[in-house]
Amino acid sequence: MDFRSALYLGMRHGARDGWAAWASLTLGKPAALQEPPGAAALAQELAALQGCEAATLLPSTLHLYRDVFGLLAQGVFVQRPALLVDVAAYPIARWGVEWAAAQGMPVRRFRHGDLRQLCWLAQRAHRQGCAPVVLADGYTPGDPWPPPLRAYADIVMPLDGWLVLDDTQALGVLGQDGGGSVRLHGLQGARVLAGASLAKGFGAPLAVLAGPAPAIAAFEQRSESRVHASPPSVAVIAAARHALRVNARDGPSLRRTLLARIRQLRQALAALGLACHGGGFPVQLVPLPPMSSGDAAALAEQVQGVLLRTKSGLALALLLRADHREADVTRVAALLANGIARCGGGHGNRIRDIAVFS
Repeated sequence: MDFRSALYLGMRHGARDGWAAWASLTLGKPAALQEPPGAAALAQELAALQGCEAATLLPSTLHLYRDVFGLLAQGVFVQRPALLVDVAAYPIARWGVEWAAAQGMPVRRFRHGDLRQLCWLAQRAHRQGCAPVVLADGYTPGDPWPPPLRAYADIVMPLDGWLVLDDTQALGVLGQDGGGSVRLHGLQGARVLAGASLAKGFGAPLAVLAGPAPAIAAFEQRSESRVHASPPSVAVIAAARHALRVNARDGPSLRRTLLARIRQLRQALAALGLACHGGGFPVQLVPLPPMSSGDAAALAEQVQGVLLRTKSGLALALLLRADHREADVTRVAALLANGIARCGGGHGNRIRDIAVFS
């Protein structure tokens, strides 16, 4: 029983499955010199899945956002950009923002989902001669629904702005065929750069950047990661292509099963009188009553969930997957209810250093 893994669709790509073979893991060359075997085909398949004109691969979202925001600061995608950052944006994308800010790019933050504040900041940036560029996640775990990305785009697009997405949580889970936020919010053809790791929904540890063809071409020409870092390995590319084949064949069924497990957990916890946040997404947050650090850690270990700190206090994150059984969900709900009842009134030192899943 494991509720800590973000392999939402249960894709694992074990070598024993016999889905691929390769002569070597790497060509020993950066992507700027030669794309690894299968990379171009995979990028094309991902672009089509996400509803974008083009896509390119990187070894991780850390490489991706370092380059995206570095190139934004250089005016590669749009002249005089001003970054407007949803405060709920994932840390790795925010590290890219810090890189851009260090190069002099103006950065402002707005409250998660606050359209009025975003509109005010975007209009101000436009009056100052800047193009507003919004950074947001496709989904924030714990929220009942995705952020209003269509409204974000409607605010900045008339001002020559862009939308930059971290779509790691959504890709494979949300949108038509699991294509993520561009499809979910009808953003095809808009000035959107959608970055995502395939490690969660599709179980393949590499990143994709999708968007308008001219922007992707400019990125590939100027990306420093494509020059100085190793590209995704041949094995990882093969795993990602296998994931897309599985998605084409079994994706609808896997997403239905995943949604059934989410609903099962929420209904079970509600019947036991426990609150649960996360809507229809596989990350479900269960607030904990005051308890000692030892009790909280022991409870997290018992249910194999992720202990974290929220603005409201301690919580357990339970990550649902399509390969969870009904019995697994029934058991974790009972263990959680019994554990909270046993130590929910405890007191002691609050946890100081807690891993936060986002």
